[in-house]
Amino acid sequence: MKAGAGLLSALALFLLMGAVLSQRPRPKKPTKRPFSPRKPPARPPTVPPQPEPKEPTDFPPPILGPPSIFPDCPQECFCSPSYPEALNCENRNIRTIPVIPSRTHYLYLQNNYISEVTAEPFKNATDVRWINLANNRIQRIDKQVFEKIPELLFLYVQRNQLKEVPSGLPASLEQLRLGRNRISKIPAGAFSKMGNLTLLDLYHNQLSDNDLGKNTFKDLKSLMQLNLAHNTLKKMPAGVPSSLIQLFLDRNRIDDIPNDYFEGLTHLAFVRLNYNQLSDKGVPKAVFNISTLLDLQLAHNQLASVPLFNSHLEHLHLNHNTIESINGTQICPCSLQADLSDQDLVPRLRYLRLDGNHLSPPIPLDVIMCFRHLHSIVI
Repeated sequence: MKAGAGLLSALALFLLMGAVLSQRPRPKKPTKRPFSPRKPPARPPTVPPQPEPKEPTDFPPPILGPPSIFPDCPQECFCSPSYPEALNCENRNIRTIPVIPSRTHYLYLQNNYISEVTAEPFKNATDVRWINLANNRIQRIDKQVFEKIPELLFLYVQRNQLKEVPSGLPASLEQLRLGRNRISKIPAGAFSKMGNLTLLDLYHNQLSDNDLGKNTFKDLKSLMQLNLAHNTLKKMPAGVPSSLIQLFLDRNRIDDIPNDYFEGLTHLAFVRLNYNQLSDKGVPKAVFNISTLLDLQLAHNQLASVPLFNSHLEHLHLNHNTIESINGTQICPCSLQADLSDQDLVPRLRYLRLDGNHLSPPIPLDVIMCFRHLHSIVI
C-alpha cells in the first residue's frame, strides 16, 4: 500500500511541474530582419572613348560600279561599252574625283559628296568637253584644273558651296551654270576672254550691286542668257552685252530702271523682273517699248498702271501689283482708228495676266478691240 501511495505522489508531482513549465512566456520572433549593411553595386567597366570618325557619319559608303571591259575605268564609275567617251560617276557617294581616263569627253559627277576639285585627276583628260558637278559639296575649284582641259564647253556646278566664281575659266566655255551656291564675289577678269560663252547662270546666290562692276560682263560678246535671279540686287546690272536674248532678274530688290537701260539690246526677247520692288515712280512709262521683246514678266511688284509696250509683245505678266484700272486706248500700241486689215499691224499680244490686282470683270471693250490675237486673259 505504501508503495502504491508513493507512486501516485510521484506521478502527481511530475504533472504539476509540466503545467508550470508550459505557462512560461516564449520569446517572440522578430517582425523585422536584423539590419545588415549592403554592398554597393559593382560599377560597369569603363569603356575607353571611341575616336572621332574620319568622315562625317551622314556620308554613306561609296557605291562601286559594275565590272568594265575598260581597264582604265575607275572602280567607282560605270563605263558603258556603247559610249566609250562617257564616264558615269554620278550617284556613287564618292568624296574625291577619281583619275579620269584620257578617252573621256563627257564626265558625270553629279549627286555625290565631293568637296573640292583638284587638277591631279585631270592630268590625262585633255579632251573633256562636258563636266557635270551639280549637287555636291564643292567649296573650291583649283585654277589649274582648267589648264588641263582647255577645250571644255559645258561646266555645271550648281547646288554646291562655292563663295566666288572660279578663276581661270577656259576661253572655250559655252555654258556656265553656278546657280544655288553662296557666291558673293566675282574676281576681276573672271569672265575675260570668254567670247564663246552663251549662257551664264548665277541664280540664287548672294550677289549685290557692289559685286557687279560695269566691266564684269564686258567680254561676253556671245552671251544670250544671263540669269541673276534670287540675289540681292537693288539696281539693274550694268554693262550687259548687246547679244543678250534672255535677262532674268526675278526675286531681287530692284526698284528703279534707267530710262535708256534697254537701248542697244537689239536682240532682247525675254525679260523677267517678278518679285522686285518696282513702282510707277521707278519705271519710265515707255522703258519696255522694245521692238524685239516677246515676253515681259513684272508680277509681284508695286505697279499701279500698265507700262507701255511694243506691238510685237506676245506675253505680259502683271499679276499681283496694285493696278486699279486698265485703259485699252492708252496701252494699245497702235491707234484704234487705224486700218488693221493687215494682220501684221495688229498687236501680237496673246496672253495677259492681271489677277491679284484691284480689278474686276468685265474686260474693257477697247482692250478687246486692240488686242485681237489675245487668246487668254486672267483678271
